[in-house]
Amino acid sequence: MGKLLIKIFVKNSEDVKDPKVRENYGKFAGMVGIISNLLLCGMKISVGLVINSIAVIADGINNLSDASSSVITLIGFKLASQPEDKTHPYGHARIEYLTGLFISILIIIVGLFLLRSSVDKILHPLSLDFDYVSIIVLTAAILIKLWQTFFNMYVGKKISSLALIATGTDSRNDVIATSAVLAGIIITKATGLQLDGYMGSLVAFFIIWSGIKLIKETSSPLLGEAPDPEMVRHIADTAKSGKGVLGIHDLVVHNYGPGKIFASLHVEVNADTDIMANHDMIDNIERKISSDLNIHCVVHMDPVRTDDPVVKKVRPEILGIIKDLQGVRDIHDLRVVSGPTHTNIIFDVVLGSECVIDEKEIGDIIEKRLKQIDPGYFSVITFDRAYTDL
Repeated sequence: MGKLLIKIFVKNSEDVKDPKVRENYGKFAGMVGIISNLLLCGMKISVGLVINSIAVIADGINNLSDASSSVITLIGFKLASQPEDKTHPYGHARIEYLTGLFISILIIIVGLFLLRSSVDKILHPLSLDFDYVSIIVLTAAILIKLWQTFFNMYVGKKISSLALIATGTDSRNDVIATSAVLAGIIITKATGLQLDGYMGSLVAFFIIWSGIKLIKETSSPLLGEAPDPEMVRHIADTAKSGKGVLGIHDLVVHNYGPGKIFASLHVEVNADTDIMANHDMIDNIERKISSDLNIHCVVHMDPVRTDDPVVKKVRPEILGIIKDLQGVRDIHDLRVVSGPTHTNIIFDVVLGSECVIDEKEIGDIIEKRLKQIDPGYFSVITFDRAYTDL
C-alpha cells in the first residue's frame, strides 16, 4: 500500500537523486505521519478513559508526540531543501540531521513522562474496566503502527534519510509499547493482577533506551563521521582507472547533508608526460565521480619524477622503515632537491587514526636510516592524517 501511495503522491518517485523528489518524499511521509498519528491518538485516549488505563492514555499521548515529530519532519525537509546562500554556501541539508536529533530527544522526553505516570500507577493502582471493544481498538492501532514502521523505514532507506529512519524506529517502539499495554490488560483480566503500571514502566524504559541509541546515530553525521567505505572504494577505483595515473592520496570527503557531499583527492602522474593530456584525464575523472555518486569532486594533479635515480634508491628504503611502524600507512609526493652540500629528500608520510607514535620519533627514525645510506641526505617530511581507508 505504501508503494502505491508513493506512486500516486510523489512525482518521479524513482529519481531519488533529484533534490526536489527527495523533498517531496519527506513532505509526503510527514503528512502520512500527522494524519495517522492523530487518528491513533484519538482512538487510544478514548479507550484509556473508558477502561481507566494510564498505560493506554500515555500510549495515546505518545502518538500525539509522534504527530508532532511528523510536523518537525515536514518542516525539516522544507528547510533542508533551501538553496545555498551567502552565509551557508554549502546549503542547508544538515537541517535534516538536526530534525532526526530533535525527534530522538522528543522520544526520550515522552519515555520519561510515561515512566513517571507508570510509577504513580504502581504506587496508587486503580482497577481496569475490561472492554472487548478496547481490545479491538488497540489491536487495530498495533497494525496501523506496524504499517507506519515499514513505511517510514522503506522511505528512509530509499532516500537515505536519518530523520525518517528515526521516525520509523519510533513507530516500531509504539508497536512494542501498545502490544505490552494490550498484553497487560489481557493478563489483568485473566488473573486479576494489576500490571498496568508495570507494563507502562517496561515500555517507558524501552522508549528511553531507544531514544538514546537514536541520538548517537543521528548526531554522528553532525560530528563528522567516516565516509561510506563503498563510496571511498568507488572514488579510488575511478581515479586509478585513469590512463597514466601512478597513484592517489589525500582523499577527503565532507558531508554537508544528503545530496551535499564534497570530495577532493590528489592524483599522481608522470611529470614528463604531456600536461594538457593529463589535465584532460583529470577532468574526466572528476566528471565521472561526480556523475556516478552525485557528489562535488575536485581532483588535484601531482606530477612526480619516475626516473630520478635517488628516488628509485630511497623509496624502497623508506617503505621498508615505515612498514614496521604501527599506524604509519604510506608515503607520497617523494621528490629530491640536490644541492652542492646536501640533498633534501622531500615527501609526505600518511598516518592512520591508529598511529600512537610521535611524529618527531617517526621523523628521527627515517632521518637516521637515510643518513646511513648517505650522510648528505636530509629528510623534509610533511605528516598527513588519513581521513579515509584507501
